[in-house]
Amino acid sequence: MKMTPLITSAVMHFGEMGSRWGFNRTVGQILALIVLHDKPLSAQEIADGLSISRGNTSMGLKELQAWRLIKQHIVPGERKEFFVPAGDIWTLATRVFEERRKREIDPTLSLLRDLLLDEPANSTESNAQKTLNEIHDLLESVTAWSQELQSLGPEKLDTLMKLGSGVGRVLELKDKLLPGKNTVN
Repeated sequence: MKMTPLITSAVMHFGEMGSRWGFNRTVGQILALIVLHDKPLSAQEIADGLSISRGNTSMGLKELQAWRLIKQHIVPGERKEFFVPAGDIWTLATRVFEERRKREIDPTLSLLRDLLLDEPANSTESNAQKTLNEIHDLLESVTAWSQELQSLGPEKLDTLMKLGSGVGRVLELKDKLLPGKNTVN
């Protein structure tokens, strides 16, 4: 498979971003290649396009399937396995967020809960627990907020994102009009 300069550039960048999203460079490149193509790709086409081994391709495809970012696609008359994105861009982004939450946020919240249950041995630990409690509460709020955003669906979420700083201006106006009321109901 021959990639165009535009697709090559995007695939290489997705590879670099893969490590920031929670998977390695090759897996990021495989995902980009599949997402950017308008037809299902076979493992061999992916391996050839990225100049990687079939074994590396196979491992990357399995990881992307475990993340629920790609799925197998049957091509009538073909015995090979083909792969396509497992949804639109919003669905894929939501799945990456969900997976990152499971792998990073949930274990941290679990540890923080355990640490907050311990009786502090001294004032240093008591102060540390106060900070840990703030971190816990922040992570809980962010997690609840992100789950709420994901439940909105792509159209409403897109509208909310387009509001952008307008929401901040509304909150500032509320604070001016209703001084002393710092909570949003």
